[in-house]
This record gives sequence, C-alpha cells and structure tokens, in this order.
Amino acid sequence: MNVAALRQQFPALNQNYNGQTPIFFDGPGGSQVPQTVLEAMNAYLGFYNSNLGGAFFSSEKTVDLMLQARQAVADLLNSPSADQIVFGANMTSLTFSFSRAISRDWQVGDEIIVTNADHFSNVSSWQLAAEDKGVKVNTALINETDCTLDYDHFTSLLSDKTKLVAVTYASNTTGSINDIKRIVEAAHKVGALVYVDAVHFAPHELIDVQALNCDFLACSAYKFFGPHVGIVYGKREHLEGFTPYKVEPAKDVIPGRWETGTQSFEGLAGVIAAIDYIAAISELPKTEPRRIRLADAFAISKAHEIALSHHFLTRLTEFPQITLFGISDIERLAERTPTFALTFADHTPNQVSQFLGQAAMCVWDGHFYAQGLCEQLGVLHTGGVVRIGCMHYNTIAEIDALFERIALLLK
Repeated sequence: MNVAALRQQFPALNQNYNGQTPIFFDGPGGSQVPQTVLEAMNAYLGFYNSNLGGAFFSSEKTVDLMLQARQAVADLLNSPSADQIVFGANMTSLTFSFSRAISRDWQVGDEIIVTNADHFSNVSSWQLAAEDKGVKVNTALINETDCTLDYDHFTSLLSDKTKLVAVTYASNTTGSINDIKRIVEAAHKVGALVYVDAVHFAPHELIDVQALNCDFLACSAYKFFGPHVGIVYGKREHLEGFTPYKVEPAKDVIPGRWETGTQSFEGLAGVIAAIDYIAAISELPKTEPRRIRLADAFAISKAHEIALSHHFLTRLTEFPQITLFGISDIERLAERTPTFALTFADHTPNQVSQFLGQAAMCVWDGHFYAQGLCEQLGVLHTGGVVRIGCMHYNTIAEIDALFERIALLLK
C-alpha cells in the first residue's frame, strides 16, 4: 500500500494548523475523510437535494442513491440482500430504537447479557429496555490481562432464560477483538439473539455477517472514512418479525419500516463514496466485484496496521512509566486493532492529551463511553486512559513523532 499517495486524498492530513502539520491519532473517535467523500456529498446537495417519492428527476435520483447506498453497505458487510440494511442518524439512536422493538415481548424472569467490553450505546439501550420489562441484566466481565471478553464467565451467564446478548466486535478503548462467531454459537444454543456493535471494528477488518451468523450488527460510517450515518444489518426474519415504533402512514415493509423520518441523503452519498474509497485500496482490477476488492483492500490495510501496532508496542517498551491495557504480545497483533489505552505514572490522561494537543497531535483521554471496562480496570475515577488510535493512513514516522513528544513530557 502506497501510504504517501493515499494520504494525499485526505485534506485534513495535509493542512497547516498554526504552523504545524496535524497528526491524527483520534481515529477511534471518528476518522478523517477523503476528498471523494466530500465531493459526493457536495454534488448531491448541490444538484439533487430532494425527498423520496416525487415524480421528478431529483427525487428519482434520491431513490436511486438510497438503493445504491444499501447495496454498497450490503457489499461491505456481506449482507444477503440490500433490503436488510437499515440507516439512521447514528448507531446509538438506532440501537435504542431496536432495543425497544426487540424487548416488546420480554417478560419478568427473562434475562439478557451485556459486557464490560462495550461502549455504553450497546449497554444502556438494553439495560433501560430490561428495566421497563422487569428483565434481569447480567454483565460479562473482561480478562484484564488482554481486555478481551472472559468467555468462561460469559458462558456461565447463558441459560434458557437469556433472550439477547449485546457484545462489541472490538473494544473502542483497548482495540482488543472478540471472537464473535464463538459468542454467537454459544448464544444461539440457548435461543438468544445476538446484537453486535461493530463500530470500532468496521474500519479495520472485513465484516461477514453471514459467516458470523449474528442476528443484528451495527456500525457507523464516520468511523470508516465517511459521514455521520448509522447502520444496522438484521436478519430478514427479525426485520420483518419484530414490530418497530414507526409513524403510522409509513410503509410497513423492510427496511423502511425501521427508518424513522427523512434520512440524510447527502450522508448516504458519502457512505457510497467511503466504501468505494476502501475498495480502491485494492490492487485488483475495478472490474472485479466490489466485495472481492473490499476483501483485498482490508487485507492490505490490515498488514499495514499490524506493522503500525508492532512499531508502537516496540517503542512503548522504552517507557516503563506507561501502562498499556490490552493485547501487548506482538505474536497476537492480528487479534487487536491499532488502538492503545495508556495510563502514565505521574500524569493524568488529560494532562497527557493536553500536552500532545499543543503539538497538534490529536488524541483522546477519558472513558469513551466504555464505562464498564474502565470501572473493571480501576481507571474510571482517575481520568480514564489516554487513547492513541491509528488508522491505515497513519505512518511509522507519526508514531516516532508521538514518542518523541512523550519523551519531552516524561524527561
């Protein structure tokens, strides 16, 4: 992968801010966007801004755009069909909406499982639905050594009372990847549904909902180089079987029955462009199907991200004052994203992020809504962690610049 050429496609990576070239290690909170995505959104708004269902050219263009967006996401996730893709304002809003519909038939005595690995968008939604129905919420712990799900604890919570398991594909804080297929298989044995949060995972690896056999999977385009658009894939029998909260005149067919109000059509234009941008990383001919090119593209970007992780963890060993939470074994780099959660012996997370921010190095500090994880790790009430997140557009040189800046702070 020619990272230098790739970076030229991102205006943010080539700007001058107060005499400095910014370094973006904030990808887990939202990725930067290539020029093609900006152009696609601008072109739609500039020439075709309309709603659905009109007997005129711009509305017909919007209808076609929405169909194209569903197919692009279906290719990204390997959905069996495009009409199993639901769009919304963001993953959190969609998850709250789905939680209300899925929990309609829950009864006192039923149970659900959430995890300490998750962003609370995939926890609070289900906790509140359970509270409304008098349903017990069980919380699966993480292995503190590598911040993956504790599978033994998780399976001990499963029973014939379990109605749903909500779990993240990868931690948005530590980068640790969970074995979703294993979780799904265990949950389905007791008849439970599985709702997967793939928001953090989606920009880093190819997703295959059919291979996972999950019931639902949610992600957000602004994490994979697009605009703020929420996405949920659902199995057809669930999208057709559950009853959503919807406006009465709206058609009761999928996927529209799940899409409340007018969608961000300019956002959907950006989603298509973002997925096509990823596919273009592939070295295969453009005549190959998009799903095939996406698989090749993710393999290429994953190899680069593993190299970034290897270099980051190697440099980290120079600083004994820093503690890493998550997978540190360089033999297991395929089991994590290049997202690193750190604490510093003599500095708070906010002090570190402020110091780095003065050099236009963009990093986050805090809990990132992974409240259960930070509580279990014992860092929630001490400012959380510093999160350094790499994307495929980051470089070895940027990591070195980061550690040079950290060395100044710790000297």
